[in-house]
Amino acid sequence: MPPSTLPERTIAEINEMVDMYSRRRVEFVNLAKRVENDLVEHAELRPLIHSTKQREKDPIHLFDKLQRKALEAIECGKPFTITRENVFKVVGDLAGVRLLHIHAEQLTKIHPTIVRILKFHKYRFRERPLVYVWDVERRESLKELGLKVIVRPNMYTSVHYVVEPHWGKMGCEIQVRTLAEELWGEVSHTINYPHKTDSIACTEQLAALARVASGCTRLVDSIFASQSEHKAKLSLEQPPTAGRMKHKSVRPKRGVPKKRS
Repeated sequence: MPPSTLPERTIAEINEMVDMYSRRRVEFVNLAKRVENDLVEHAELRPLIHSTKQREKDPIHLFDKLQRKALEAIECGKPFTITRENVFKVVGDLAGVRLLHIHAEQLTKIHPTIVRILKFHKYRFRERPLVYVWDVERRESLKELGLKVIVRPNMYTSVHYVVEPHWGKMGCEIQVRTLAEELWGEVSHTINYPHKTDSIACTEQLAALARVASGCTRLVDSIFASQSEHKAKLSLEQPPTAGRMKHKSVRPKRGVPKKRS
């Protein structure tokens, strides 16, 4: 069923919701900036993050998303339940923040640190933090972190948090992924979202790129693991030095480069 065949009343309701969001769009801009700042300015998280992005949803993309939700409801024989009264509660990605890191092993520190920061700033979790993966070999290690694991056959990989501030019913989606996963995500988002490409060649190439990205992440993990092992071996081989004063170097605070979407 094409979007044009939606009932006129449903189209009118969707337009009203989009207009309502457009009038409050600046609030979601500020929310994304605040969440991003609260996270990356934290001393424990900053060294683990390579770069960040933040954005608010484009009204055109919101209209498209609500149309798809309405069509899915009709195709399933269910009522379309998103309304003016609950749209800000139901749609959790009107504000968004993305945190990019270098290798997957960092997530063992990143995830608990993010949870602590969000709780400290009194953000409420709308749902249990979850991770979308297609590489099932990573499923068990991710479950051990306390994440809800959802296997996605479309090759998408990312950790998701949906939170709202204590002062209002406004959702912000936080995504965490490696640089290699971000490469696949950006390419896929450009040609395969919100509507899937009908090119068989592009579909197959995206699948190949996902496997390359996964291989890159694993290789980077291996490189850092090898470096840690090497340093540990050297520290065992070096004899202890007695009576030598140790000088503590003070490094200047390094900010996190921000990439604006």
